[in-house]
Amino acid sequence: MTNWLDQVAWDDNGLVPVIAQDAETNTVLMMAWMNQEALRLTVEQQRAVYWSRSRQKLWFKGEESGNVQKLKSIHLDCDHDVILLKVEQIGGVACHTGRQHCFFRKLENDEWVITESVLKDPATMYKKS
Repeated sequence: MTNWLDQVAWDDNGLVPVIAQDAETNTVLMMAWMNQEALRLTVEQQRAVYWSRSRQKLWFKGEESGNVQKLKSIHLDCDHDVILLKVEQIGGVACHTGRQHCFFRKLENDEWVITESVLKDPATMYKKS
């Protein structure tokens, strides 16, 4: 029997794009990346764990901000190369900018317009290094 992790079409860097969607409202919250360990931990811990390409390490969503994503279900697309997580977004904020989701800019008349308000000041969510 094939391991379920082996059925994912990982890219050349061993990553797969992941879309996080609110399980209740269907709002697309964010897009991130996972490696095999992140996906395995997500399933084991029933919370979103991503791979931070900028920090080159596992990123347990909410580890600093408290805005954890509890896993409700996980889906693999038809080409096996995109993961969809349906989650419960704890705290109502998924974006590091303090907004509900990361897709808060909309193209209008050739300009990116901010369409979502900040719900929580990022300075209160993240400690300074």
